[in-house]
Amino acid sequence: MRKHFTSIAFLAGLALAPASWAQAPAAAPVREISKIAGEVYRFRNNNHFSVFAVTPAGVIATDPINADAARWLKAEIAQRFRQPVRYLVYSHDHADHISGGEVFADTALVVAHENAKSAILGEKRPTALPQITFRDRMTIELGGTTLELIYVGRNHSDNSIVLRFPRERLLFAVDFIPVNSYTFRNFPDAYMPDWIESLRRVEAIDFDTLVPGHGALGSKANVTMFREYLQDLRAEVTRHAREGKSLDEIKQLVTLPKYAAWGPKDWFPLNIEGMHRLVQGQRVANP
Repeated sequence: MRKHFTSIAFLAGLALAPASWAQAPAAAPVREISKIAGEVYRFRNNNHFSVFAVTPAGVIATDPINADAARWLKAEIAQRFRQPVRYLVYSHDHADHISGGEVFADTALVVAHENAKSAILGEKRPTALPQITFRDRMTIELGGTTLELIYVGRNHSDNSIVLRFPRERLLFAVDFIPVNSYTFRNFPDAYMPDWIESLRRVEAIDFDTLVPGHGALGSKANVTMFREYLQDLRAEVTRHAREGKSLDEIKQLVTLPKYAAWGPKDWFPLNIEGMHRLVQGQRVANP
């Protein structure tokens, strides 16, 4: 049976404020823990997700998301599982996923790709600095659970890794493999065509369930479909750019009906805009 724990709270409004000042009360974050398979769980904080594995020797956790979310998760793990967090693994350096790592620093070793550490230092990310880094692959073994950390190349960042739980046949991948969704806005901090090649490497990994950092669970088929989307988008944008079309014209010409059911709808023109920026390094129309 799949276990599901939910906690939703709401903040009170400003009851004593004048009516002209009053604002709608702000809703507290939606947070929940759900079991995926074996002893691997998924943690939700609004639209951000991470995973953790519970073992007899402690917990292996991933992206803390932010300090408030990390404090909530730490308390829930302590209450429900009676185990400390022994490892905290960052999927990549972006602050919306790894802020708050200091919350676990009293018991956990922090692990990340070597490129992530320099980015965290250089951009002063509000989190704990990685104590252990690796270049290509690393394996964490704790209490009978194995977690494989794999660098598949540049994509959404130059330090994104995938995390594979071989026994549960799960793969945790953040931001660079959305499930039935366009990618975030205009490809900030992105590398193309490296991204496409990194997806090919993910397709070669042995797993069944894809656990993304946003949205619903998927499968390896979603990796393939998203790779095809990037290839199709890149080919169409490049073709029109080589013909001398302006960005505004390209936004009207590129439709890709195969992916029309995806969302958010306002991200598709931004994806075109970002891809146009990324292909400008190629040879385009030469008057």
